Amino acid sequence: MALNERQHSEIVGQSKSVSTTKRATVQALEEILYEPVQVLDHGFVRVIDYMGDDSAIVQAARVSYGHGTKKVNEDQGLINYLMRHRHTTPFEMCEIKFHIKLPLFVSRQWLRHRTANINEYSARYSILGSEFYLPKPEHLAKQSSSNRQGREDVLSAEEAHYVLELLKSDAEQTYQHYQELLNEDGEGQVIDPNRPALARELARMNLTLNYYTEWYWKIDLHNLFHFLSLRADGHAQYEIRVYAEAILKIVKRWVPFAYEAFLKYRLNGAHMSQPALAVIKSLLSGKSVEQSESGLSLREWRELMVLLGRDV
Repeated sequence: MALNERQHSEIVGQSKSVSTTKRATVQALEEILYEPVQVLDHGFVRVIDYMGDDSAIVQAARVSYGHGTKKVNEDQGLINYLMRHRHTTPFEMCEIKFHIKLPLFVSRQWLRHRTANINEYSARYSILGSEFYLPKPEHLAKQSSSNRQGREDVLSAEEAHYVLELLKSDAEQTYQHYQELLNEDGEGQVIDPNRPALARELARMNLTLNYYTEWYWKIDLHNLFHFLSLRADGHAQYEIRVYAEAILKIVKRWVPFAYEAFLKYRLNGAHMSQPALAVIKSLLSGKSVEQSESGLSLREWRELMVLLGRDV
């Protein structure tokens, strides 16, 4: 993971600062505060700030004072209940702010989640760095024949080499052209004093989507869990899933009770439709049920059978 001089200096400065506070803090999260967690080849996730902990969720649910109850199992049981019954507002009492570095194509997908506060690096004001994402060969796969959004078989070594060379040469060439449009090299020196520099807001348009951007992303725990339920799922695109998995590990440090409840009732749980529940009840009673009479579409039927561990 490449940190530029500014980022490294900022992280060192933040890590040395110590503040006295009366608010709740989480030691496990304090230990990694400001520290970048590497994601992909040049990306990272790091926690900048946070508010609240597991007890804040309990306090909001009970509208009580102090750190919840004196019995830990009661607090954990209440958080499980809130998650199980989809009571969302107590989880909104906790917030966290991240500094994230990620490829542009991942950031465009990420922005589909509109329930966060975000401020992105401005390529109108500053010059974008020369770092771009190149997948590892094992993550290069053919288009799925059954899923328009998915991948299928991994490319052969020869095919992967060809694709990587193409991606690399395209990214390098477009960045060279970007510098020429700016009339500025990597050291900030003018390339040709007789040629005007194109405005930064225009010069950026030719860059490929695998170049890296950065942003500050602040979100409450309820909406973060919604993001993670979609992006940490095995069906999510690999490049955004690894960011979600990194954030999930941070959440485990921050709110361990809520994290366990999320795994149990959301990420590794299942929500049943009325027809699906009727099928399960019939199967439990020993009845044979066919897809044609279940009230489920063929796709829903297959998903249910996979969930139940039955042959489709």
